[in-house]
Amino acid sequence: MSLPPTFNFAEHLFALNRGRAQKVAYIDDKGTMTYGELEARARQLASALLAVGLQREDRVLLLQLDSSDWPVSFLGSLYAGVVPVAVNTLLTADDYAYMLDHSSAKAALVSGALLGVLQQAMAKAPHQVRQLFVSHPVGDLPAGAVSIADAVVAATPLAAPADTASQDHAFWLYSSGSTGRPKGTVHTHANPWWTAELFGKPVLGLTEGDVCFSAAKLYFAYGLGNALTFPLSVGATVMLMAERPTPDATFRRWTASGIQPTVFFGAPTGFAGMLASPSLPARDRVALRMCSSAGEALPGEIAQRFKAHYGCEIIDGIGSTEMLHVFISNRPGDIRYGTTGKPVEGYDIELRGEDGKPVPIGEVGDLYIKGPSAALMYWGNPEKSRDTFHEGWTKSGDKYSRDADGYYTYAGRSDDMLKVSGIYVSPFEVESTLMLHPAVLEAAVIGKEDADGLTKTKAYVVLKAGQSATDDELKAFVKEKLAPYKYPRFIEFIEELPKTATGKIQRFRLRDKEKQA
Repeated sequence: MSLPPTFNFAEHLFALNRGRAQKVAYIDDKGTMTYGELEARARQLASALLAVGLQREDRVLLLQLDSSDWPVSFLGSLYAGVVPVAVNTLLTADDYAYMLDHSSAKAALVSGALLGVLQQAMAKAPHQVRQLFVSHPVGDLPAGAVSIADAVVAATPLAAPADTASQDHAFWLYSSGSTGRPKGTVHTHANPWWTAELFGKPVLGLTEGDVCFSAAKLYFAYGLGNALTFPLSVGATVMLMAERPTPDATFRRWTASGIQPTVFFGAPTGFAGMLASPSLPARDRVALRMCSSAGEALPGEIAQRFKAHYGCEIIDGIGSTEMLHVFISNRPGDIRYGTTGKPVEGYDIELRGEDGKPVPIGEVGDLYIKGPSAALMYWGNPEKSRDTFHEGWTKSGDKYSRDADGYYTYAGRSDDMLKVSGIYVSPFEVESTLMLHPAVLEAAVIGKEDADGLTKTKAYVVLKAGQSATDDELKAFVKEKLAPYKYPRFIEFIEELPKTATGKIQRFRLRDKEKQA
């Protein structure tokens, strides 16, 4: 498979669906949007972006809750040759201030509900934002800002897409690291096309008759594929919701009158929560034919319980921000519970030992991937780029083993990063925040498995002499300073932390302690 020299991913999707202009592309909390409306609005927004002086490959911050304005903003930016920087909606003003500065974003496409935190970020540090486009405004807009709806109505659709090449910069996603700031991961116009051709179509088997619903939001690499790249590549319909994907919120969409999801994309924590809910719908109330899971390893027991209830398989896989979507996966009709499955065709996988050489079957090694959807670089971080992207291979940071039948099984992280509810959490960040509390001397954070085998954060805390603090007090303290999902779910107070002779915390000893408990 190959692409022409000039390739614009937004135009590619629009061209695929011009024969479906009247078909519903998106259903959100406000109503529906057809494929014809999606193209028209995106091309109008592309004109509006260029009209405020944005140039080819200028960055724009995309900070929006999931609604039909999100794909309009994303695809409109790509159509204009502008680079959307899609960011997590759960972060703090400090996080957004860093991202505005790091990306040199010249404009922002922001939900009205998030405008306040973005304005706080803009007040904290220098930035280059000269225009705010607001999705679903709440109250009066600040001077100079314009609603996306008004900008679209006032603009003439851009006549032709930017003449981008397949390897030109298309969009950024931010990838968290074990230390330091998040990394701006640069993807090309070709990368989402590859994920659709290699995974969305052949593995998931999506068709235009499907209705796709993703608990993972569009700003995630996983959610971007689930709710934009894959369904729009086959002419399917997508259901979006702005609120958190709680079991009850998810069930309302599953059992909605009229259009119901046929394919659901979730994460292990979400599936466990739904199975434990007293509101779990009966099999005959849903239309699910298949589910997908990623973000963290799916315990086999959860997958088996879900299939027993719904007769519906969960296809577990692993992807990454750097590779854009899934590159190892179970397949419909070929699922080995407790494993992540086999490599997706088009991707090469190596498990390497400390010497850099492939490890034997059955042994644990560091996971490396080679495939056409790999990001180009981490923006402004050549050292980390060289370490992660080397000679065509991408280092994942995960450890895996492979059995004699070719199935891969997750064995943990190569660093101390944790995945909680499918989102990376840096233990160092949580520890540093805990230590800002006046009563805390030091802290160490590890992962603790719950009853479903899912990872939650646990903090071991040493208090200063003569000081006191409660679990709830420290949890609330962290929530105030970090994104809410990062706070420690469990806290244990101890007299001292295990350390090496040079003073480095031995987290492995705390993990061993937890296993023995």
